Amino acid sequence: MNNFRLVLGDWAQLAESASKIRFDVFVDEQKVPAEIELDEFDAVSLHAVVFDGAEPVATGRLLPDGHIGRMAVAQVARGKGVGGLVLQALIDEGKKRGFKEFVLSAQTHAMGFYAKYGFVAEGDVYLDAGIDHKDMRLIV
Repeated sequence: MNNFRLVLGDWAQLAESASKIRFDVFVDEQKVPAEIELDEFDAVSLHAVVFDGAEPVATGRLLPDGHIGRMAVAQVARGKGVGGLVLQALIDEGKKRGFKEFVLSAQTHAMGFYAKYGFVAEGDVYLDAGIDHKDMRLIV
């Protein structure tokens, strides 16, 4: 039985847990260059981390302009709904902050996941860190 717990907080609170998942998924698994994984937006974003017991298994962030990014789920937790917990928590918190729309840059293989939450693809596919992405928007 999984014991999932979602925590929202700032980078000071969640940097260690969030960066562990992001490095496991983006740097180790998807070969994103380590030097571009952490950026200046981490310090000003709201972060969400899902823990399974004490282990961080999913993360994402909400930037001050309504962008959702750095969504990552550890391999051991995929298919268990934790990505949805993160995404919904970021959307809900953004609504509380008055956002009327959310934008994200989806890896093309994950577009179906975001579509389930109402995100609509727009524009052309483009490369980001060597991975195909497409912009998606949710108007609430």
